[in-house]
Amino acid sequence: MVPAAPARLSRRWLLAALLALLVAGCASEAGRRTVSRGAAVVRSKPTPGETYVVARGDTLYSIAFRNGLDYRELADWNGIGRDYTIRPGQRLRLGPPGAATPAAPAGVDPAPSSSAVATGSPEPIPIVTGTASWEWPTRGELARSFATSGSKGIDIAGEAGQLVIAARGGKVVYSGAALKGYGELVIIKHDEQYLSAYGYNRRRLVEEGETVGPGQPIAELGLGPENRPLLHFEVRDRGRPIDPVALLPRR
Repeated sequence: MVPAAPARLSRRWLLAALLALLVAGCASEAGRRTVSRGAAVVRSKPTPGETYVVARGDTLYSIAFRNGLDYRELADWNGIGRDYTIRPGQRLRLGPPGAATPAAPAGVDPAPSSSAVATGSPEPIPIVTGTASWEWPTRGELARSFATSGSKGIDIAGEAGQLVIAARGGKVVYSGAALKGYGELVIIKHDEQYLSAYGYNRRRLVEEGETVGPGQPIAELGLGPENRPLLHFEVRDRGRPIDPVALLPRR
């Protein structure tokens, strides 16, 4: 009977090892799930010469938003008219025309040469602050500030299903879920300077092309990272993320 002890110890050691591997695998899988529901993706500026092929559901505004660009400059660099119409399969340059011109997919007209495209920077426009034209997009406490490392906007804590409203009147230029990390997203163009974006929604109440008034419901608040009810709110000034709190009325 004495020689059986090492065998029992060996079996116990093997069982412990298997359990450790199982726990490690579960933790890894949980990590992957967390990343897939993570905070809004922060993308650096495109590298020189980088291009993008338009996918179904994209708009010029959503592509510019994803890459931190001014949609007007993006249109100019690619010879796109002021109707800002793009087509699936179209290849867009994400910077001013240079020595290399991106090849157009079959059946898609190439962008005009750089000599035919206006690439000058827009005249500086001062940021208008104050309470007259902006309002908070939903009720709740500030859960994440613009100053937080890696943030391009703010997060507002609330209750799942509460209304999200347009912080200012404008035109809905994107309503969809194609931008990774934003969930159900609405982007509103307010004028030639400002866009605002509303992410982590559980349901969108407006479609692309709609004109909305200030305070009009546009979505229902959903779950952000870690299944917390949050609204992710961004404001872009000619493509540049700015702190929305500077535009919002004091609470």
